[in-house]
Amino acid sequence: MNRSEVTKNLATAAGLGVVYFVAGKLGLQLAYVHASATAVWPCTGIAIAALLVFGYRVWPGILIGAFLVNLTTAGTVATSIAIAGGNALEALAGCYLVSRFAHGKEAFARAQDVFKFALLAGMVATAVSATIGVATLAVSGLADWSAFGSIWCTWWLGDAIGAVLVTPLLLLWWENPRLKWTSEQITELAFLFIGLFTAAWSVFGEPFHSELKNYPLEYLCIPFLVWAAYRFGRRKAATALGALAVIATWGTLHGFGPFARESRNTSLLLLQAFMGIMAVTTMALAAEVTEHKRAQERVRNLAVSDPLTGLANYRQLVEALETEIKRFGRNERPFVVLLLDLDGLKKINDAHGHIVGSRALCRLADMLRLYSREMDTAGRYGGDEFVLILPETDLEAARLVAQRISKRLAEDGEEPKISVSIGTAIYPDDGETVNEILGAADRDLYREKGVPKKRFLLPS
Repeated sequence: MNRSEVTKNLATAAGLGVVYFVAGKLGLQLAYVHASATAVWPCTGIAIAALLVFGYRVWPGILIGAFLVNLTTAGTVATSIAIAGGNALEALAGCYLVSRFAHGKEAFARAQDVFKFALLAGMVATAVSATIGVATLAVSGLADWSAFGSIWCTWWLGDAIGAVLVTPLLLLWWENPRLKWTSEQITELAFLFIGLFTAAWSVFGEPFHSELKNYPLEYLCIPFLVWAAYRFGRRKAATALGALAVIATWGTLHGFGPFARESRNTSLLLLQAFMGIMAVTTMALAAEVTEHKRAQERVRNLAVSDPLTGLANYRQLVEALETEIKRFGRNERPFVVLLLDLDGLKKINDAHGHIVGSRALCRLADMLRLYSREMDTAGRYGGDEFVLILPETDLEAARLVAQRISKRLAEDGEEPKISVSIGTAIYPDDGETVNEILGAADRDLYREKGVPKKRFLLPS
């Protein structure tokens, strides 16, 4: 690594250490069973997300942050080092297991990977930190062996829920931090979160405490989590879970809601078990919905695109031409059709094989993409013929585009050399229907080739 990379890695690790320390001190404010064990520990999620995003090289930040948290809380330098080592090993094990078996940063893209993440990072890896940490406290005399089980359960559950709640929230926002919402989406999101806050406040808030304290009404929040997962996908679902966790934790600590008990630690453990189940279920549903939408999008793309080149297929070309004809009826702005024929494709196939021939078609398709505006439509008509529809364009500009495509294709540096013949037609001068405009472009193409024209008809 050069100096700039080393500096960047050190800065990232240092920043991670600071975030870990702050989150750890906040979490230990809720340590009731032991000063070093809390049922609310977001640091695990922060650490695993950081390793998945930045790689293993930032692990020293986790170690230093965890060491400072424990050193400033309770214990000695030796116990703080041991506990910090357990925290770092937990994050490294979680990152390795998720990367190995659950597709790493893409762990929340599929429902089965969500469950794998919950098992591997949320249950298995977190046992490392809990075991090392509680054993260190017991061996050093900072905790009684008789309390080993209760401290271990609190430690492990806090880390586990930190992983399943915080990791997806950070990963999904890091992956896509931009907010591209329509006014309709903003309105629906507003209703969603207002409804979620109202339901959460009704269950975990003070106003209805005396009337509802003995009723298990936590299920009132579930429809809003399903709404977020089904309508808005993984990122908003993770955000809704985070918002619910904050409200529910505050209410439970103040003695409100169905999980409130005489022991604050027991209250938090019950709440965390509920939030863990909600997190896994909601994120799995969001992943399933997202995967289903992607499958639908792939089917739609296959229906309108050529499988070899990725350009529009025959159906999409005809629809685009019909759309341009209708648009001319409204604004009377002409459009031009370029019909392109790859020269000598059969000779390329015979001499070099069909794979090279297919690559030649893709090279021409790449040129069409390069010289297409956003409003243009480029497609493969069939075989070695392509069509480029240029809205609001005159013949002179269209011929300039054709010349650029021909020149760039001849100079692309790839073997074998290929060339293209191009015919042009302008609507409505050269025809007023789809067949007529394509037929005119076909005639112009074969005039350029200097060979007898073939009859150009749309496939039935």
